[in-house]
Amino acid sequence: MVNAGDTAWVLTSAALVMLMTPGLAFFYGGMVRSKSVLNMLMMNFIALGIVGVLWALYGFSLAFGNDIGAGLLGGGEFVGLANTVGHLAGFAAADGSSPWPGPDALPVLAFCMFQLMFAVITPALISGAIADRVKFWSWSLFIVLWSTIVYFPVAHWVFSFDGFVSENAVGGWIANANKLGALDFAGGTAVHINAGAAGLALCLVLGKRRGWPREPMRPHNLPFVLLGAALLWFGWFGFNAGSALAAGDLAAVAFTNTMIATSAALLGWIIVEQVRDGKPTTLGAASGAVAGLVAITPAAGYVAPLGAIAIGLIAGAVCALAVALKFRFGFDDSLDVVGVHLVGGLVGTLLIGFLGTTSVNSLSADGLFYGGGFTLLGKQAVAAFTVMLYSFVVTYILGLIIKKTIGFRVSAESEAEGIDEHEHAETAYDFSTLRAIGGTAGTPRPDAATAKAAEHVPAHASKES
Repeated sequence: MVNAGDTAWVLTSAALVMLMTPGLAFFYGGMVRSKSVLNMLMMNFIALGIVGVLWALYGFSLAFGNDIGAGLLGGGEFVGLANTVGHLAGFAAADGSSPWPGPDALPVLAFCMFQLMFAVITPALISGAIADRVKFWSWSLFIVLWSTIVYFPVAHWVFSFDGFVSENAVGGWIANANKLGALDFAGGTAVHINAGAAGLALCLVLGKRRGWPREPMRPHNLPFVLLGAALLWFGWFGFNAGSALAAGDLAAVAFTNTMIATSAALLGWIIVEQVRDGKPTTLGAASGAVAGLVAITPAAGYVAPLGAIAIGLIAGAVCALAVALKFRFGFDDSLDVVGVHLVGGLVGTLLIGFLGTTSVNSLSADGLFYGGGFTLLGKQAVAAFTVMLYSFVVTYILGLIIKKTIGFRVSAESEAEGIDEHEHAETAYDFSTLRAIGGTAGTPRPDAATAKAAEHVPAHASKES
């Protein structure tokens, strides 16, 4: 029988996670230059259109269908969302008091739509690594290929549990205790490490933006960045607490951990900025919050609140330092997807091996600090680095194929004059109108205005200081 309260919570959480993609668009959109903001918004919004259709056609089936072998990929029983309407998902009651699917049953379609929002935002996260230089339709093709070959299989590995979407279903090799049994509450591996590794691969395939790192490429609209970060923080409660799939104590634990870890990470990042640069910045506060959200995602339902604070502080400080790696190694990760999502995802996933505790969730495991030894840490490392390697290698190959066939990067002229006009025949701001109503003949052109947009810019927003 359907649990109405849990179903309402999962559907509400799905709506919250959906809001994260527009929130990400504003977060990234504010960080790019004024001449490429529309392109960045579109690179995020198109994921809603493409992945939504792919998920209905075959994505949900590849991710959550009955495993076809070795825990690597789901079967075809849900193609076209067949066998979903009127069907239930859930686990049998642990005490044997009721048959499958137990007292917490959800409509399969409620779970399907919740998971769709994860599938949408993951490729959207990659877009920040390659901002300012990508052809829109090449990016759209990449989303189709990457979602199909990378995300849907990895989602099966991490999120597909035996006996959930159907009584005898077999799930993925990372999630289930009879296989690896690593812990990932809401997507540290499948979403953040996956997207971060893919972002690094595409940075290497596409090369640097023209002028980077010699020219400062500052955020053109910091209020957009804060708005986007706020929407992400709000939506992330659905991302993490919704992953409990029930409106109960575990959802409350995940909600609490999400809040306090993010708060701690914000502080950790701006403290590093104060020590390193002499001033805490708006962009640093927003980036620190996102780093905390990333790091607590895999751990939200597996650690105690004090553990969540520790994860947040560590992630905020480590990610603030990690964003400088692109200058040291010379890869142009435009909006720090590698420094925040790959590094933050690794931090959160690995720290479960130290801070995981069954005291908050019987399905958790005790980490090193709770007497569990190194076993859990080993499992976490296998899951994290396997997903990272698979995503990086396959993404690199896909990027090369697109580059060598239809082309992946815009022309030098398009990049210099403005990718918005060349790719979308639009601009975000009408500077000629602004001059007419309140400016003078000497009003700076957009590029000059962008260059003067901020007095204090963190190292990860421009050239290394």
